[in-house]
Amino acid sequence: MKPLQTIGAFSAGLAVVFGAAYGIGAGIGPGSPPPRPAAAHGEAHSEEAEQIQLTPAGLQVSEGGHTLDLETRTLSAGRPGTLRLTIRDAHGEPVTSYATEHTKQLHLIVASRELTTYRHLHPTRDADGTWSTPVDLPTAGSYRVFADFRPAGAKKGLTLGADLTVTGRYEATAPAPPSPTTTVDGYTVTLAGRLRPGAESDLTFTVERDGRPVTDLQPYLGAYGHLVALRSGDLAYLHVHPHGEAREGRTSGPDVSFAATTPSAGAYRLFLDFKAGGTVHTAAFTVRTGA
Repeated sequence: MKPLQTIGAFSAGLAVVFGAAYGIGAGIGPGSPPPRPAAAHGEAHSEEAEQIQLTPAGLQVSEGGHTLDLETRTLSAGRPGTLRLTIRDAHGEPVTSYATEHTKQLHLIVASRELTTYRHLHPTRDADGTWSTPVDLPTAGSYRVFADFRPAGAKKGLTLGADLTVTGRYEATAPAPPSPTTTVDGYTVTLAGRLRPGAESDLTFTVERDGRPVTDLQPYLGAYGHLVALRSGDLAYLHVHPHGEAREGRTSGPDVSFAATTPSAGAYRLFLDFKAGGTVHTAAFTVRTGA
């Protein structure tokens, strides 16, 4: 997919993993937005990569004459709620016409600042242009909401981001340390390939179950897997493209491959969605790139 008021406090343990320090607080309240990321390290290999270094996706609420109007600013931890938003054009009017990409008109990503909670949602749109979706977020803290879409007639898609506060008693969490292998719902997923700062990288995920390759991966969003990559700290949203398209009714596996463009050195969280046994599973990885 194409392209990203911070609140809360975070633990020193998270600082070790991601190289940023936060203080721990018992409650959550609004604060100031994150600073603009420092200049990317490494030499870009193309004009596109250089532009991505300068303006990573998802860090802005407005871009290209469009604005993400996040109507729901606060939710309660551990309680079902509804997330509502509107995409507005340069005149402030709701956008009601979208192109379909990866089988959906809008992809909504919700991730905690610590990158330990992740949701990939597909809201429905009312006639007035308001998108809404049910959501249940387990822990209090600061979250980032990303709307990934392409207005009808536009040549390229946009990823706009806004902050969401989830209230409740805050307890700091940290992602798992970097590892090429993770397990989710009984499936073991192994990552091959390395992210390179300022360049496009090929990543391949291999899915196994009980030590055997899974060869019946089902189509999901037009491919046999969907990958979202977020940079720790500012949660910049990476450009990720699947290799190949899925044919409806046909299965594949055990490998799913992507091309990812990394704007800078640092720590990233990769979230792979894949469908097997009629259920979508999400495998999460922590990876580092550069020095």
